[in-house]
Amino acid sequence: MSSSAGRPHRPPAPKRAPSGDTARPNALTRAAGKVKAVAGGANDVVGGAAKALASPTGLVGAAVEAAWLTTHLALYPWGLLGRHGRGEDNLGYRVEHLPPIQRGLVISDVEAAGTPILLVHGMVDNRSIFTLLRLGLRRRGFGRVTSMNYSPFTGDVRVAAARLAEEVEALVAETGYERIHVVGHSMGGLIARYYVTRLGGDERVHTLVTLGTPHQGTYTAYGWNSQLTRQLRPDSGLMRELAQPVPSCRTRFVVYWSDLDQMIFPQRHAALDHPDLAVTNVDLHGVGHMSLPILGSVVHGISSALAHLDTEGHTLTPGVTELRPAPAGAARQPRQTRSSRPARTR
Repeated sequence: MSSSAGRPHRPPAPKRAPSGDTARPNALTRAAGKVKAVAGGANDVVGGAAKALASPTGLVGAAVEAAWLTTHLALYPWGLLGRHGRGEDNLGYRVEHLPPIQRGLVISDVEAAGTPILLVHGMVDNRSIFTLLRLGLRRRGFGRVTSMNYSPFTGDVRVAAARLAEEVEALVAETGYERIHVVGHSMGGLIARYYVTRLGGDERVHTLVTLGTPHQGTYTAYGWNSQLTRQLRPDSGLMRELAQPVPSCRTRFVVYWSDLDQMIFPQRHAALDHPDLAVTNVDLHGVGHMSLPILGSVVHGISSALAHLDTEGHTLTPGVTELRPAPAGAARQPRQTRSSRPARTR
């Protein structure tokens, strides 16, 4: 008699189809891998920022940021009043009343000294952020430094860029200069970049300097949900539009970014990398977002860039001082990296 007698008969278990896990990683595994990679990158960025803050230069930079933020808040109401810099900055033809640095620039390069410089502020800000930068540029011999305000309720970078185009045309008509320079802080640099690369502004802008601008978007824009902040997020429609080819762009770019920028995350997203643009990226150490327009080395660097029109970045004007090497133990000087494409001259 079989030993299985008396046991209930059980049908054989159905064969299971081969699992997709054996052929390829499933979607959940792949997603988990991506999340892990992003988290690891975020940890690296946060760790780098923490390391920068913990350095002596970073601590000084944080203190300067706090002090300037307090001062800027006090100046903010004044920045809402009237137009700034129009009509009062014409150097004319007399130089005996000018200090030596201004006189040197005017005598050696009248065109560089007279070329208008337009300053464009960032989101929910106004021209008061440029109080010290404007004075610094004037002291270094630039006679036409003006600034514009756009509405703090602006909800679209493209609309603000169209407003900038109107301001530039008015400045060109008023001064007689066909091309000008633009300096943009934070979102102001993004507005100016859109104008230059998408609205034909390279015909009017010789040099665009950006300070702490989210050229590749910033994850801090996820902290508030609006049409404008959605445009400032990485891989947004606006960011994809700005990444499109612009092979004939004539404008040269000078881009400042800092490893201690608390508004741009990751901080490296304030650098600009585009194959069709002539870009000089300058990375700073231990400088806060709001402090970028007041830093002495930034004022020197902007002055040096705008005081010449050559392709190599050398100062041609003796009236403008180049950046000096830092003494031993001092904060490091900005490091510049240039794109492979040579800058175009006028």
